[in-house]
Amino acid sequence: MKAIFPGSFNPFTKGHLDILSRALQMFEHVVVAIGYNEKKGQSEESAANLQQLKGLLANCSRVSVIRYSDLTVDAARRHGAGVIVRGFRNSIDAEYERQLAATNYRISDGKIDTVLIASRPEYEIISSSMVRELSHFGHPTGEYLPTEEECFMACEAVAI
Repeated sequence: MKAIFPGSFNPFTKGHLDILSRALQMFEHVVVAIGYNEKKGQSEESAANLQQLKGLLANCSRVSVIRYSDLTVDAARRHGAGVIVRGFRNSIDAEYERQLAATNYRISDGKIDTVLIASRPEYEIISSSMVRELSHFGHPTGEYLPTEEECFMACEAVAI
């Protein structure tokens, strides 16, 4: 079965990589889907994220990277994904994700379910917005961002 893992991934963090790696333990293929809102002028930013993420995950044979600007369930249908994978870091995230999962299930007429994956404790504090903020003020962010080698190791080390 194929799954879709949507997000802004701006930037793609070690927390995202952990969720992706764990999703690859459950699914044959995972589509990493960068969502963007054309009305908010995010097209150029998401195009840059797409290229960066394609580079990071280029050697992950069971992963593809796309971007989309419509509903996640519609992107899932287009790419043949029967499951949406979402990660959460805390109870506030979990409640939001639970509501989103229920909505996606309903609007897909019960054809697309959601698998929620809890963040590992070492990744709970990492968010893309935190990494962007640190970077903006000149602080190092390398400990939060995966390398191509780490991505390859995480993606290829799992077998279903």
